[in-house]
Amino acid sequence: MAAAAAAAAVGGSQPPQPEGPAQGPTLDKAATAAHLKAALSRPDNRAGAEELQALLERVLNAERPLAGAAGGEEAAGGGGPGEAEEDALEWCKCLLAGGGGYDEFCAAVRAYDPAALCGLVWTANFVAYRCRTCGISPCMSLCAECFHQGDHTGHDFNMFRSQAGGACDCGDSNVMRESGFCRRHQIKSSSNIPCVPKDLLMMSEFVLPRFIFCLIQYLREGYNEPAADVPSEKDLNKVLQLLEPQISFLEDLTKMGGAMRSVLTQVLTNQQNYKDLTAGLGESACAKKSHEKYLIALKSSGLTYPEDKLVYGMQEPSAGTSTLAAQGFAGATGTLGQIDSSDEEDQDGSQGLGKRKRVKLSSGTKDQSIMDVLKHKSFLEELLFWTVKYEFPQKMVTFLLNMLPDQEYKVAFTKTFVQHYAFIMKTLKKSHESDTMSNRIVHISVQLFSNEELARQVTEECQLLDIMVTVLLYMMESCLIKSELQDEENSLHVVVNCGEALLKNNTYWPLVSDFINILSHQSVAKRFLEDHGLLVTWMNFVSFFQGMNLNKRELNEHVEFESQTYYAAFAAELEACAQPMWGLLSHCKVRETQEYTRNVVRYCLEALQDWFDAINFVDEPAPNQVTFHLPLHRYYAMFLSKAVKCQELDLDSLLPDQEMLMKLMIHPLQIQASLAEIHSNMWVRNGLQIKGQAMTYVQSHFCNSMIDPDIYLLQVCASRLDPDYFISSVFERFKVVDLLTMASQHHNLVLDVEHERPMLEGALTFLVILLSLRLHLGMSDDEILRAEMVAQLCMNDRTHSSLLDLIPENPNPKSGIIPGSYSFESVLSAVADFKAPVFEPGGSMQQGMYTPKAEIWDQEFDPVMVILRTVYRRDVQSAMDRYTAFLKQSGKFPGNPWPPYKKRTSLHPSYKGLMRLLHCKTLHIVLFTLLYKILMDHQNLSEHVLCMVLYLIELGLENSAEDDSEEEVSMGGPERCHDSWFPGSNLVSNMRHFINYVRVRVPETAPELKRDSLASTSSDGLGSLQNSGTAQVFSLVAERRKKFQEIINRSNSEANQVVRPKIPSKWSAPGSSPQLTTAILEIKESILSLLIKLHHKLSGKQNSYYPPWLDDIEVLIQPEIPKYNHGDGITAVERILLKAAVQSRMNKRIIEEICRKVTPPVPPKKVTAAEKKTLDKEERRQKARERQQKLLAEFASRQKSFMETAMDVAFPPPDSPENDIPMEITTAEPQVSEAVYDCVICGQSGPSSEDRPTGLVVLLQASSVLGQCRDNVEPKKLPITEEEQIYPWDTCAAVHDVRLSLLQRYFKDSSCLLAVSIGWEGGVYVQTCGHTLHIDCHKSYMESLRNDQVLQGFSVDKGEFTCPLCRQFANSVLPCYPGSNVENNLWQRPCNKSTQDLIKEVEELQGRPGAFPVSISSETNLSKEMESVMKDIKNTTQKKYRDYSKTPGSPDNDFLFMYSVARTNLELELIHRGGSLCSGGASTAGKRSCLNQLFHVLALHMRLYTIDSEYNPWKKLTQLVEDMNSQMGNEDQQPEVPILYHDVTSLLLIQILMMPQPLRKEHFSCIVKVLFTLLYTQALAALSVKGTEEDRSAWKHVGALKKNTCDAEKSYEVLLSLVISELSKGKLYYEEGAQECAMVTPIAWSPESMERYIQDFCLPFLRISSLLQHHLFGEDLPSCQEEEEFSVLASCLGLLPTFYQTDHPFISASCLDWPVAAFDIITQWCFEITSFTERHAEQGKALLIQESRWKLPHLLQLPENYNTIFQYYHRKTCSVCTKVPKDPAVCLVCGTFVCLKGLCCKQQSYCECVLHSQNCGAGTGIFLLINASVIIIIRGHRFCLWGSVYLDAHGEEDRDLRRGKPLYICEERYRVLEQQWVSHTFDHINKRWGPHYNGL
Repeated sequence: MAAAAAAAAVGGSQPPQPEGPAQGPTLDKAATAAHLKAALSRPDNRAGAEELQALLERVLNAERPLAGAAGGEEAAGGGGPGEAEEDALEWCKCLLAGGGGYDEFCAAVRAYDPAALCGLVWTANFVAYRCRTCGISPCMSLCAECFHQGDHTGHDFNMFRSQAGGACDCGDSNVMRESGFCRRHQIKSSSNIPCVPKDLLMMSEFVLPRFIFCLIQYLREGYNEPAADVPSEKDLNKVLQLLEPQISFLEDLTKMGGAMRSVLTQVLTNQQNYKDLTAGLGESACAKKSHEKYLIALKSSGLTYPEDKLVYGMQEPSAGTSTLAAQGFAGATGTLGQIDSSDEEDQDGSQGLGKRKRVKLSSGTKDQSIMDVLKHKSFLEELLFWTVKYEFPQKMVTFLLNMLPDQEYKVAFTKTFVQHYAFIMKTLKKSHESDTMSNRIVHISVQLFSNEELARQVTEECQLLDIMVTVLLYMMESCLIKSELQDEENSLHVVVNCGEALLKNNTYWPLVSDFINILSHQSVAKRFLEDHGLLVTWMNFVSFFQGMNLNKRELNEHVEFESQTYYAAFAAELEACAQPMWGLLSHCKVRETQEYTRNVVRYCLEALQDWFDAINFVDEPAPNQVTFHLPLHRYYAMFLSKAVKCQELDLDSLLPDQEMLMKLMIHPLQIQASLAEIHSNMWVRNGLQIKGQAMTYVQSHFCNSMIDPDIYLLQVCASRLDPDYFISSVFERFKVVDLLTMASQHHNLVLDVEHERPMLEGALTFLVILLSLRLHLGMSDDEILRAEMVAQLCMNDRTHSSLLDLIPENPNPKSGIIPGSYSFESVLSAVADFKAPVFEPGGSMQQGMYTPKAEIWDQEFDPVMVILRTVYRRDVQSAMDRYTAFLKQSGKFPGNPWPPYKKRTSLHPSYKGLMRLLHCKTLHIVLFTLLYKILMDHQNLSEHVLCMVLYLIELGLENSAEDDSEEEVSMGGPERCHDSWFPGSNLVSNMRHFINYVRVRVPETAPELKRDSLASTSSDGLGSLQNSGTAQVFSLVAERRKKFQEIINRSNSEANQVVRPKIPSKWSAPGSSPQLTTAILEIKESILSLLIKLHHKLSGKQNSYYPPWLDDIEVLIQPEIPKYNHGDGITAVERILLKAAVQSRMNKRIIEEICRKVTPPVPPKKVTAAEKKTLDKEERRQKARERQQKLLAEFASRQKSFMETAMDVAFPPPDSPENDIPMEITTAEPQVSEAVYDCVICGQSGPSSEDRPTGLVVLLQASSVLGQCRDNVEPKKLPITEEEQIYPWDTCAAVHDVRLSLLQRYFKDSSCLLAVSIGWEGGVYVQTCGHTLHIDCHKSYMESLRNDQVLQGFSVDKGEFTCPLCRQFANSVLPCYPGSNVENNLWQRPCNKSTQDLIKEVEELQGRPGAFPVSISSETNLSKEMESVMKDIKNTTQKKYRDYSKTPGSPDNDFLFMYSVARTNLELELIHRGGSLCSGGASTAGKRSCLNQLFHVLALHMRLYTIDSEYNPWKKLTQLVEDMNSQMGNEDQQPEVPILYHDVTSLLLIQILMMPQPLRKEHFSCIVKVLFTLLYTQALAALSVKGTEEDRSAWKHVGALKKNTCDAEKSYEVLLSLVISELSKGKLYYEEGAQECAMVTPIAWSPESMERYIQDFCLPFLRISSLLQHHLFGEDLPSCQEEEEFSVLASCLGLLPTFYQTDHPFISASCLDWPVAAFDIITQWCFEITSFTERHAEQGKALLIQESRWKLPHLLQLPENYNTIFQYYHRKTCSVCTKVPKDPAVCLVCGTFVCLKGLCCKQQSYCECVLHSQNCGAGTGIFLLINASVIIIIRGHRFCLWGSVYLDAHGEEDRDLRRGKPLYICEERYRVLEQQWVSHTFDHINKRWGPHYNGL
């Protein structure tokens, strides 16, 4: 066997002695282990060591093929792991334990765990916590246990779901502050942990190296180099599955604590062990094969395949290991301590040497050594290598991370990881599962690189930075393409291709995220910023992104395919360029770091210069193309900003020459112009994606890395370049130069007419932003934060989280302004008020919002900032609308205000030059021209243009040039000025300069040419022409060219060859430019005079401007007048004139002069035909708009009144006076007119007839709300511990169920079904919106819905629809019975018949079959509809809620079901009224109740069944039976239910529905009276059972005394004593033993408490009867106090005799009106019970006590804090499938825990939630989704997300717990939810329903 040889190689020269136990076939493992341990403990342990080696050699033999693959005869059968592996693991466990039990061994080792760190490793989707208050590193995270054990109250923490996995940092003071450690890890316990006994882990040191080597051999064996670079994932996974037990074993070892970890560390990092075991492979063929595989795998590990064919074997020892080799294995078995001391330095030394040798990085470009093939020197290195090769199997990752708490291991592992870094990224790039792999990589790297000390160490020792930058470059180099920017043919620049998978799938993010992570450490960032070579390489890398994703404007065709690559481009710039930049910037905050900034700026400028050369850039950008990606520009800008703001560097020392500045400004300016073009729809042929880019560029996550640096760079350029050059460049870039002419007509070569106005607005707006923005020009961080916040709040009210999201956060997490930081909260409270979440009546839920304070609108609203930050243009409008509303409301300004002018913070001195833009002639010419054009009403100008013009003038006045005084003097000689327009460059003096004539170039057709040319002939005219100049069109472009030329000539003499002559023909369409001729215009205006005339024009009055200082000279001294702060254009003009007057006396005088002259009227407009056309078009549009508005308003009001009348006609509210006067005034005639219904479909109104019936739109739904009533007031709590459980025994449904089954056990089935009501669970509730329609109309409506292909939220096939008028959800139509609406006065005449007569009449009427006005025999449309709606009602609920009879399908069942429907609806209405009728009045849905119609339908069907007359309970109630005994029937057949066990309310409904309709009031009252006597008797019987024996005898005695008084029948004492004496004939009272009395504390009964009990017992019946009377006869319900409810209802029902006096206290007995002698009938009723209790006393008693006082139904009470629910339920296992559900949910009605969408608990294609909703709520389920904090409603086959009842401290929901902030219950919301549940209005209030296909 090769084993012997291998053992020899390891153990020494001589072969192992064959010793007994090792060879025995059935090895007693424990004994062997004990023997070996003893052998090894001897001082001379050579023999023991060898024996152990031999044993291990045999047991851990990697030659046994793993899965019975082709490996020879020893294959252990089948595909599963063979027994050999199992056996090997068993051996290892025994050997480690040294013969003892493995579990005891584990426990022993754990005792020595110095657990200072938690280090718990988790994988994706684990719920962890992050506390920003305690974290030092932004990546810090804690496991739930450590978090809850620590004290984080008041901290800024959140809970999150781990995306890539992580580890708990508790106890690691490098990553978090010690104050945040939990109780377990606070004590540094290493001191008091005893030293590990030597022999405990001795065996481990021998066994583990072999075990790990065996594992490595398996990994080598299983790996096959993939063919054609496609790793066969199946094979890899197979190998991993087989190795699962081995890796798990290692993982378990790591969990044994510190002692075992340090052994493992020794094993993994010991180079000698590795060398000996891998070198000794010599002879075995199998081992050779696996070694070869390993070498092949290694070969491909370099970044570039090495050309030389040298095989990098492991044989030659590298320098530094020799010392170790000399120690030899045998020597290493000395004491542990000795190894530690001698080993550590060597090991570190050798590793350091080894590594350094490997990564000799010159600071030049990519170094070969990084690219080289790897060499391994320890198990750890090779294990990591295979982990990478196998694409990071989760188990291996967890094992490697579990070891991290061991400090020595941590260092070794980090170095190994860095050594493999290039290889890892190479593997990642090729991987197919790059997402999973990325997550696993980051899972590891974030643990290593978050630690600053460690990061610094590997940066210094292993060149981590060089490796990272090189690997990044290498990665991106694979997807470069030629840049087409500027010069397509000759460009030498290359950019990344955003369409490549690498960028599209974000494959590079693990690398970039590591890079950002290490740059956040100051020590590492410093090295980076000091290393010039690295900076050059990095700028080289950044330039790959410069100009990527180039857009070319489509001019003819719409682009065929819209590429979505821009997502990738923006993400790449943000992640790969901007975030590292912010990381670096965060370390350049103080003066001492100036050098770093100089370095970056220097290399950045070099890279930019190279870029300009590479793209062949001269001076003009190529037309019609734009790229949004200029990372080099942005690096330069941000470092400049930092240098000036924080490092006190001189700006000019960092700036390049003028020529470079000109070039720098071009591309950012191009982007600004393109933004305007995109918004003017000039890029519309490029599709939507170009708009997407424009939006992303300014969007909150990108703006401070994109648009802000761009604008800042332009501000820097503007402050240093010639202002005339800059201004003319802007207008040329925006293509509006041609528009800036005095002529009324012009020809624009580069723009279509419809784009001119938006582009001009764009150019002016850009200038305003450029001049007013101070983000990088001197604002402090807090001011910036405040300005950002105000801008966002002005657009819309915002929730706290959306504000955090919208405010551009400095992307580097260590920057101080972090979300939720102190400054954020304090600024927020300063600028905004919190609006608590409110409810709108519609039920839509609001979040808590922040809204700007009034003074913010007044002083800080800044339209410029709003424009800069809006992604959607509508937000600017929204801000203006809100501003307008504020002004109106506060009474500051009534009209339509203009954006207010806001004073700016002062400029930083370095940027003072920016203001020269405002004082340059070019700008003044533009402003003058535009003012003139606006005054003359030229086309394509707008209010917005004027607004911006005035804004610029005002900015100029605010920032007036310093050389003001000299200007006043030099006024004398205008001849000197070289430019004919304005004398100087100061705006203040130029404002008053009059311009007389202007020469313009105009098309020949222009109106200017047709005027008589007087001006040109008069001599003085010509004279003035000399100095009123050339046409200013040319001045703009020519100026720019001139300046550019000057600069170039200055910088290099041979520039003349470079500048290409510019020909505008590039843009002009061929042959389209008309002839231009020169005309001379007489102007004779100055800016001041134009402003004054504008004032007249805007106000629409002549001479409207009057200088305010003439009245009040004060105005000039204190110019800040609040009157001028808000207003429209007129106010703006006045404010400007005032400022101009304040600034100079001359201006003041000139303004007064102009005002004195009476202004001539503005010349009438000459309107050309074309203009007229557009004007008319505009006007027509405006008119059409107004007409449409009017129509809509009219329509809305009509619909509103229609709805009101429609509802009111059908159901006059019962309390309105017209009740007695239906429709016309017909009180004169006794007959009642029929009720008239409006059909909401055809609009006709008329009565409902038999052949064309009308119906009510109704929604039928099954409901179990009633069944949820309980008898205790305290609502049940949601269980949040294992102990708490909810049992449904005390619910109304359960109690009724028990009662029915009890009755069915002892009595006749058919009789039982008449004695109770069902429908407590799954009862059918009918509700209506109150609208009616013809049934035939409804059918055609349903047809049209069926054919309508639009996706509806409801299912038409199930009969669902929405009411055509009010859109309320419905699913059936309830036919209206022909005849009057409410059983009217005809029946309500006071009747004089005696009770006896009425009783007889009732009996006769009940016996009469179908005495119905409609004869059933003839099938009419009406009766058909009645039948079909009855079918609908039955189908609404499940069969189990309808069938209670023992004989299925018996008619008694239907009978029971039908009267129970009536009961359900009455009971629910009672609940909606709050459980009592004290409030009186109409029902809450007064005009919307459909009980009346429902009664007709039910009555019609009830009359089809007749009750045999002898069984009719009516007889038992009203007649005495002669022979009582005969009644009980013979013994064998079951008796009827005794009348005292009957439910009285059910009896009432049966009696009424059995009567012919419409019912007469007198009969109704009669039935109620009779039933009340029975009810009263039941109350007495129940009372008698409740009392004790003593109570009963006392009561009996009292009653007997009064028996012969006059009104004995109305005295409860007498009747009670009778009941007691009758019932005691049976065994009813005897059963009570003494023990029962002891349990129940006896109640002390007083006459008052007895009366109260009886009243409470009878009240539910009275309430239902009164409701019924109200619906049937339209009588009002009186309102009353709670205590008098009984008496009021009794008199309302006619139970109380009218002459009843109210002096003495009311007693319920006075309502009794016995139909026959009371004593006889009570005796008769009691007799039925006594004969029953003879046999079943217990049950007899239980049936007598009916619980009649149910409390209102409630949902479960929820805990205050959401975390208590989350922590209990999110890990709870499901009781059905015993797994932890992926989406756990809990029912809020009954507290059941269910798996949402879980296939595990699916039954017959129904998922668990749907199933539960049917069982618990008859189709309605309310579930709280634990992982989302949201409530989901299931209603039948549909579901909707309802929202959350848990809100955070800022009143916001946190759906899916994304933010993970603490959530608290919002009581109002929960009440609303409960209210919707109880009132069954989910369908109406929630709008977004969708089908769930039983999959929830």
